[in-house]
Amino acid sequence: MEFTLEIFLVAFILLVALAFYYEHPKAEIPREVDQHIKLYILHYVVNFAFGLSWIRDAGNPFFQESQPNTNARSQRVKSTLRMDSNQRLRGRILEKLGICKEVYLIRTFLYGIPPWKDNANLFIEDLKFAKVSVRVYHPKVPSAGQRRGVLYLHGGVGQIGSIGMYERVCRFIARRSNSVVVCVGYRLAPEHPYPTQFLDCLTATVHFMTTAEDYGVDPTRIIICGDSSGGTLAAAVCQTLVSRTDLPKARAQILLYPFLQAVDFNLPSYQQNGSVPLLLKKRTITLGMQYLNQDLSLMKGILEGSHVPEDLKLKFSKWLSPDNIPMEFKIRGYKPSASATYSEELYTLAKPVFETTFSPLLAEDAIVRQLPETFILTCEYDVVRDDGLLYKKRLEDNGIPVTWYHLENGFHGALFLIDYGYISFPCGKRAMKNVVNFIKDL
Repeated sequence: MEFTLEIFLVAFILLVALAFYYEHPKAEIPREVDQHIKLYILHYVVNFAFGLSWIRDAGNPFFQESQPNTNARSQRVKSTLRMDSNQRLRGRILEKLGICKEVYLIRTFLYGIPPWKDNANLFIEDLKFAKVSVRVYHPKVPSAGQRRGVLYLHGGVGQIGSIGMYERVCRFIARRSNSVVVCVGYRLAPEHPYPTQFLDCLTATVHFMTTAEDYGVDPTRIIICGDSSGGTLAAAVCQTLVSRTDLPKARAQILLYPFLQAVDFNLPSYQQNGSVPLLLKKRTITLGMQYLNQDLSLMKGILEGSHVPEDLKLKFSKWLSPDNIPMEFKIRGYKPSASATYSEELYTLAKPVFETTFSPLLAEDAIVRQLPETFILTCEYDVVRDDGLLYKKRLEDNGIPVTWYHLENGFHGALFLIDYGYISFPCGKRAMKNVVNFIKDL
């Protein structure tokens, strides 16, 4: 028994070492980032979870920078077979040890520290909105009339987030804005494949809009909010609701460093911030492909843009062109990317990335011009910064009022640690105060 324990400890230490060896060197944290040393430590913690469960095999073609770029079908087949083999080897160590599945390990590490009960300020209850799990935060302070309602859709690329992870964020919004906050615990992939996450969020939103008065909420003052991939969901839900004549119109949408398109991964922010935690460029695409249940062998072609046919490039160029991004966001370095060789096979396999439930930035103008007033948060040191900037321009071009707040020293995920005391980042606190002020003015 003692010998078995020693073997386990040695194996565990080796896993940790491999996690740091493979994952940590990718990080490049500029000194201008808010409390960059603290972010450096946080990067270690996050990579501990990702590294343990995602130990990469040296044969993974995506991570071999020197692999030739070829469109030969035989080469693609071989690449896919290698990837399938690597996928079976990669990230299965702890599963084979009988400890846990890889995705559950990541969720456990990133779940967060539960806050103290907030009985003095909030009524908190777990409910079902048409079979979708939600947690409702209701201020105890008396209100002269019906309150605003904030529907919060959490991030996590549809695989990691939870109500518990965003407990502090939702409590903060409810207390500071004196609003009823509903956090949606949509079902996660891979157990529940895409687009289950979007459908759950839409279902919960419709339920809340039709029963808002039961919770003391004015149905005409409901705000749909989300961060990161939750911002994707919030944008997609708002776009879907514009065609619903049986429901009140959403009062506003709040998109916090949202992911909004999977067409161009060579925009200035992807070039500048590809190695800045917490959302690294390659991790972004990896998580996105896993969310869509797509073979990771597609990643290299998608990264290069080979999945976009010429007619769609032309159509999307008016929305996604780097020319639409202000010059001040290119001064840290930007080089226009060479046009990639189009692959019809890759386009066919990657078609889900063009759906507006996954890439809301691709919605038609007829939809965009009907959207509600919008708050957009962007962070300077974030790969998806330019998604927010491009959507801001699209909304403004279509006459939609936009409140934009840019964190000049911010990074992706800065809001997640709000209300954690010393662990919190000042830039996240500043951003959240602006979010609350926006809500209070509605």
